[in-house]
Amino acid sequence: MSTHHNPAVQNDDAMWQYEDHPHDVIGTRTLGFWLYMMSDLMIFAALFATCGIYADGMHSAGSFQPGQVIDPNLALWSSGLIFASVLAYGYAMVALKKASRSGVLLGLGIAFLLGLAFLGMEWHEFSGLAHMGAIPQKSGFLSDFWVIVLTHGVHVMFGLLWMLTMLVQVAREGFTENVVYRLLNLKIFWLFQAVIWVCVFTLVYLMGSTSIATL
Repeated sequence: MSTHHNPAVQNDDAMWQYEDHPHDVIGTRTLGFWLYMMSDLMIFAALFATCGIYADGMHSAGSFQPGQVIDPNLALWSSGLIFASVLAYGYAMVALKKASRSGVLLGLGIAFLLGLAFLGMEWHEFSGLAHMGAIPQKSGFLSDFWVIVLTHGVHVMFGLLWMLTMLVQVAREGFTENVVYRLLNLKIFWLFQAVIWVCVFTLVYLMGSTSIATL
């Protein structure tokens, strides 16, 4: 019987590991959250596709035209607030890497306040629209406009509640495994809201404000 070493067996052993290995809990839970975010992305994709239909000024039902209700200058201020909030959260993540509890709390606190200011801007905008009568029941365009912006606003509100919860947990528990993976998932969620807002600002506010009805 030959006693020479079989290189094929060695390669097979290197390519395939048959033993069970412990899985990284944080990585597994983060992957699951990414899958949830993909479902959220499909919702916004459908809303943006609808926006492309209604924003041409042909679906105003004789009511307000896009250029009459959309204020890109106001939305620009909102953009600055949401981007600054994401930047502050990034500072919190740097502090997390350094295991600085005070730094994480500071970053989360600033991100929370800026996000709250963003919602305040949206409240100001839509209360003004309601006061002038530009409500969703008026036309298909207004329905779509309200739904897109307020759907994003609801996501931001949920993110702020999550952020407030994490402020309490970091202060009380420190950097436990559960706290860390929740902070990482919240980072993904918060960055996603900024990316969606870029699409809202571009497709709804910039392009929508220049729409002219074809009579």
